[in-house]
Amino acid sequence: MSADAARSVPIEEPRAVSLSRGVKWRVFFRSFLLQASWNPQGMQNLGLAYALFPALEELYPDPQRRAIALRRHLTFFNTHPYLAAAMLGGVLYHEQRIALGLEGPEPVTNFKAALMGPLAALGDGFFWLSLKPATGALCAGLVPVLHAWAAILFIGLYNAVHLPLRVRFYRLGLRLGDKVVDALAQQQLPRRGARLRALGASSAGALAAWLAIVFGRNETGSWAPALAAGCLVVGALSYWLVARRATYYALLYLAALLAAATGAFL
Repeated sequence: MSADAARSVPIEEPRAVSLSRGVKWRVFFRSFLLQASWNPQGMQNLGLAYALFPALEELYPDPQRRAIALRRHLTFFNTHPYLAAAMLGGVLYHEQRIALGLEGPEPVTNFKAALMGPLAALGDGFFWLSLKPATGALCAGLVPVLHAWAAILFIGLYNAVHLPLRVRFYRLGLRLGDKVVDALAQQQLPRRGARLRALGASSAGALAAWLAIVFGRNETGSWAPALAAGCLVVGALSYWLVARRATYYALLYLAALLAAATGAFL
C-alpha cells in the first residue's frame, strides 16, 4: 500500500463504552442484596460481584475480559450497605474507563480499598447510631396518639430518608468517581447525625415524662404523685449526666437506685 493510500485509510476511533440507563438501575437495585451472601472470608464480595455483573456484561462482551473483571471484584469487600451505593457508582465509573483502555485495573482496586473503612464508619454513625434511634424514639413518643400506627410511621419515615440518600450516593459515584469523597463530605452527615441524636433524646424524654404522669395518675395512694415526679427528676438527671459525658457505670448505678426506690414503694 502506498503512503498516500495509507493516509487515506480512516483511523479507527476507540469504541464508546457507556452503560445504558437500564443497566445502571439494575446494578442499583441489586445492591439491596449486598449482604444476602455474606461470608466470613470475603464478607460482602459476592454481593458486590452480583450487583456489578449486569454492568460487566455490557462493558465486556468478550467472556475472557469479563471473567477477569469479575475476579477483581471477588476480593475482600466490606462497608456500610447504604454508603456502598457510592462505591458501586465509583466502581462503574472506573470500569467504564478500564473498558475504554484509559486506565488499568489498579485505580478501581485502590478506590475500594481506600473507601471501605471510612464509609463504614460514616454510615454506622449516621444511619445506625443517629437516624434509626431518632426515628424510633420519635415514633415511640407518638404511640399514645397513633398506637400501632406508630410502627408504620417508623417504616415510612426511615425509608423516606435512607432511600433517597442511597440513590443520591449512587449517582454521585457514577458521575464523580474518586471525587465522590469530597461530595460525601459536603453532605455533612456527622453534623446531621448530631441533630438526629438530639431529636431522639428529646423524644425519649417526652415519652418518659408522659409515662411518669400516667403512672402517677393511675396509681393510688398519696405517694403516687411524688413517685411520678421522682421519675421526671431522674430522667432529667440522666440527661444531664449524658450531656456531661458521665460513665456508663454512673448511669447503671442510677438505674439500680431507681429500681430499689420503686421496689420499696410497691
